[in-house]
Amino acid sequence: MTACIVGWAHTPFGKLDAESVESLIVRVASEALDHAGIGAEDVDEVVLGHFNGGFSAQDFTASLIFQASDKFRFKPATRVENACATGSAAVHQAIKTIEAKRARTVLVVGVEQMTRTPGPEIGSILLKCSYVPEDGETPAGFAGVFGQIAGQYFQRFGDQSDALALIAAKNHKNGVDNPYAQMRKDLGFDFCRAESEKNPFVAGPLKRTDCSLVSDGAAALVIADTETALRMRRAVAFRATAHAQDFLPMSKRDIIQFEGCEVAWQRALAQAGIELSDLSFVETHDCFTIAELIEYEAMGLAPPGQGAIAVKEGWTNRDGKLPVNPSGGLKAKGHPIGATGVSMHALSAMQLCEEAGGMQVRNAKLGGIFNMGGAAVANYVSVLERIK
Repeated sequence: MTACIVGWAHTPFGKLDAESVESLIVRVASEALDHAGIGAEDVDEVVLGHFNGGFSAQDFTASLIFQASDKFRFKPATRVENACATGSAAVHQAIKTIEAKRARTVLVVGVEQMTRTPGPEIGSILLKCSYVPEDGETPAGFAGVFGQIAGQYFQRFGDQSDALALIAAKNHKNGVDNPYAQMRKDLGFDFCRAESEKNPFVAGPLKRTDCSLVSDGAAALVIADTETALRMRRAVAFRATAHAQDFLPMSKRDIIQFEGCEVAWQRALAQAGIELSDLSFVETHDCFTIAELIEYEAMGLAPPGQGAIAVKEGWTNRDGKLPVNPSGGLKAKGHPIGATGVSMHALSAMQLCEEAGGMQVRNAKLGGIFNMGGAAVANYVSVLERIK
């Protein structure tokens, strides 16, 4: 336990026309410092998670955090990017800096503004998170990539449309209680299961309700070394962190196994000295419902090809044996690329501090987080535990 979350901030996710990348960064940076009870002068380093890829004209953004306070001037500031796992890449970089004793307190911000970009351009930008020589012409963009993954999974293990609809319905139901969620509407299983004018097929067996939302938003964390954290208002410790990067081309791996996800979970659980069953909840990367289904298997909740049992038996419901995405996940909350991983950590810290409101999981003691970049290429796992 070398580092702890001591403060956080989170904007609503959605179409935020009145905001810019700069205003979102400034807002959460200021609010996170206030929540931690410190000032900019107390921060040793700042890390920004911002994918961009063409969503915003401003492509050099690390110093935008300094707009929150002149007292940030001349402090180290770095922008990091690792596709849809950009937020967790920023979090893990902050932890490494603290572990190396180069900083005692680090401010981490994750941000993205996607909705001002026309739809076809969004698809082109997101497709850059795949291996362009092989997948760059995939119809329906990144949804098409995961549509192919779903199709291969169905071919090997049978039609899992019921399971995907159950995952979508579960996450939308959970999202109703998340004040930051882009879509706070309980759609129900029947709507998610049936093809309709409002829920058409998008790619392969994936319908609109199987796909996460295009979003604007930001989140921030103040992370401190344990000694510093224990003198502050709250301390949510990183019991473990793991990062497993896999090959970019899907042709070099069995894509429906999510082996990098499995390795990251194994490393994190071993480092934490726990079993999966010891976790109180998991926030996992449901960019598409097929991803959450395969992640059940990769994390060890169900055997390969049997992930459907976890959702069909209610194991992953908020009151189940391992609640998954009590926040509503990316499916309901939204998925502003650079903010997602930071958001997952902030919402998990809220759970462990019993500040999650209607999202609260009863008796939450240990939280697991899985954030993924690309098609199971960048795989980050964190295990959190409140120590103050």
